[in-house]
Amino acid sequence: MRLQGRAALVTGAGSGIGAAVARRFAAEGAKVAAADVNGAAAEATADTILKAGGTACAITADVSRGADVQAMVDRAVAAYGRIDILMNNAGVMAVTPFLEVTEAEWDRTIATNLKGMFLVGQAVARRMVQDGKGGCIVNTSSVNAVLCLPTSVPYTVSKGGVKQLTGAMAVALAPHGIRVNAIGPGTIATGMTREMVADSNTLRAIKSRTPLGRVGQPDEMASIALFLASDEASYITGATIYADGGRLPLNGVVPVPS
Repeated sequence: MRLQGRAALVTGAGSGIGAAVARRFAAEGAKVAAADVNGAAAEATADTILKAGGTACAITADVSRGADVQAMVDRAVAAYGRIDILMNNAGVMAVTPFLEVTEAEWDRTIATNLKGMFLVGQAVARRMVQDGKGGCIVNTSSVNAVLCLPTSVPYTVSKGGVKQLTGAMAVALAPHGIRVNAIGPGTIATGMTREMVADSNTLRAIKSRTPLGRVGQPDEMASIALFLASDEASYITGATIYADGGRLPLNGVVPVPS
């Protein structure tokens, strides 16, 4: 029960890593506000937590819209009185050759993955500063913050931005006792990667570039988020933990084909 009595807001909580983190935080004693642009998915995650004996509420919000973000934060505070932990996780990804990326796809990806990460982080941090008790923010970045993915350029650029945003937030918020870190997942078995993992040739390529020889699981990312959100990581801020099965050490900074 490492998060006993704390209130956590998890964005992108309707599926994948976000849902796994929401469930794990609740199992460790946190009161969880599960937020997602898909309201039904957020409700499903909250219901799972409630059935397991935890405390949860569901919030529908589009993190790329400032009004939605503020309403989401207000709803979480209304439910639990404060926000001690933010899992800043909402994100999108499209697989498109560079020469075929449209302006609309670029705008949607950057607005959700980077602008949304900023808007949510800022709104929650303002509340944490107002409450004066510090807090913890965990952003979801990606191994592609470092490794270039030529078939998902907007995603790659957005996650590189998240890496820098994490460091900047950590320095800016340290005087307020707010720690800011990030997780950099490799290929994880989520809805975002379902089609890639289902294709035998793509899966073979993924395994070949991953020293551990397998795809990661959302619960493994939840374990890292739990560590970063807990007092066990009390002297860690501004860091990105890459959980990629060894892909980054194997490839360095050399662009890797998808």
